[in-house]
Amino acid sequence: MSPNARLVKESFSLVEPVAGKAAAYFHGRLFAEHPSLRALFPATMGIHDDRVFEALATIVRMLDDPAGLSVFLARLGRGHRRYGVVAEHYEAVGSALLATIRHFAADAWTSEVEAAWTEAYAMVADAMINAARAEARTRPPWWLAEVVGHELRAPDIAVVTLRPAQRLDFTPGQHVTVQTPRWPRVWRPFSIANAPREDGTLCLHVRAVPGGWVSSALVRHTRVGDQVMLGPPSGTMTPADTDRDMLCVAGGTGLAPIKAVIEHVIGSGRRPRIHLLFGARHAGDLYDLPDLARMASDFPRLRVLPVVSDDPGFSGTRGRLPEIMERLESWPDHEAYVCGPAAMVNEAVRRLRTAGVPPSRIHCDGTPGDLGHPSGTPGAPAVSLTP
Repeated sequence: MSPNARLVKESFSLVEPVAGKAAAYFHGRLFAEHPSLRALFPATMGIHDDRVFEALATIVRMLDDPAGLSVFLARLGRGHRRYGVVAEHYEAVGSALLATIRHFAADAWTSEVEAAWTEAYAMVADAMINAARAEARTRPPWWLAEVVGHELRAPDIAVVTLRPAQRLDFTPGQHVTVQTPRWPRVWRPFSIANAPREDGTLCLHVRAVPGGWVSSALVRHTRVGDQVMLGPPSGTMTPADTDRDMLCVAGGTGLAPIKAVIEHVIGSGRRPRIHLLFGARHAGDLYDLPDLARMASDFPRLRVLPVVSDDPGFSGTRGRLPEIMERLESWPDHEAYVCGPAAMVNEAVRRLRTAGVPPSRIHCDGTPGDLGHPSGTPGAPAVSLTP
């Protein structure tokens, strides 16, 4: 560990136990010194305060992993474009951040610690600014999209179809962040549930979760004709270029990116056997079975197995997805795609590795610990160093 990284980690360990107070102090300092920046942030700061220090903690932890940190900062920098963040804002943020660490580190703050934080923040800001500038050459920070379809599949689950006003290129399995008019400057990630279409539309599978501002707005308060904003597509759970048979394990609305991958593979002309395990706690939450049945009818090499864990009245397969997956057959020669709640994904990945499936053939977006954001599907951690 470099001396500067050690100093940053040690001083941050004094701030982390009071992260909530530190985040409030940081924003208070930032807005007092630069009132115009308040317009870049959500009206309600509570959840955002947590995300500021989640991002900062991730950066501090990764100081000894330059390659991983570089990827994380590039993603963070690109994501900040949708808030209207520009290079000039980083100096103000850095000043408020160092003032915050200085305040809460108290007697542990020395000239050496200040120099370490100054150097570390300069590196972070440069990486984020450079990533944002590079992306700005090729695509906009966000797209307007019209809601052209809204189907309530369960009391808390909707399939929302969007038509972007401009061409939005994406790869099956990726996700977009969404902002609704109901919650300005609040963005949440949702996986795209289809392969690219000629008409440019895309579908989102959205579950309204408790406290989920954007998910609840999309499920309960969005109608055909409304407009939303979409951030650039991202994510790495994309189709492998192979003819291997596929195992797909989807929990809840984690079905969305897996369905997009399956659509792509079927449309490509390849003919692998595809095993799709689609699980939910209750039978009523198996919201997409009619469409999956249609896909299986059109492509007989697709086998769809609904699995329910907590519904005694369900007459089909019952149990937890990782256990049912392990019970069916051995999967070492398959490409595996896993998406859903974090605990399910972690357990399924562990069992697949134990069964001999190489890690390179197990596809989930990011590391399993990063999964489980409010849409119930994977994506880049919804963290932010500014808005």
